[in-house]
Amino acid sequence: MDLAIAPLQITSAAKVPAARRKIRNFAASVVSADAADDVELMVSEAMANALIHGLGGALVTVIVTEKALRVEVRDHGPGFIIAGRVDHGRGLAIINALAPRWKSDADERGTCLWFEVDREVGL
Repeated sequence: MDLAIAPLQITSAAKVPAARRKIRNFAASVVSADAADDVELMVSEAMANALIHGLGGALVTVIVTEKALRVEVRDHGPGFIIAGRVDHGRGLAIINALAPRWKSDADERGTCLWFEVDREVGL
């Protein structure tokens, strides 16, 4: 059976810290402490990307299966990278370094950035 927390609607940067804490606390109950720290950082970066590049906020969903914790961050943006911006662009590099699996998909509905971290046996 998959576990999850209710999807979180992030409409402004002011809502990011509470959402980040809620997701980190949930993650700590199903993955190692180190992995929960990584989840907190990655979800913060993903929410920031959605708020900066998306339109109308973001919807964050967390799903836990027997093998992994998956976070999905959806927004209504076009899912493109702004070339030449030196003040942006580190978020995906952080996610790439920490997540065993991740991807960003864009279609006519917007963008979905997701990442997964593995669960350890016994957690």
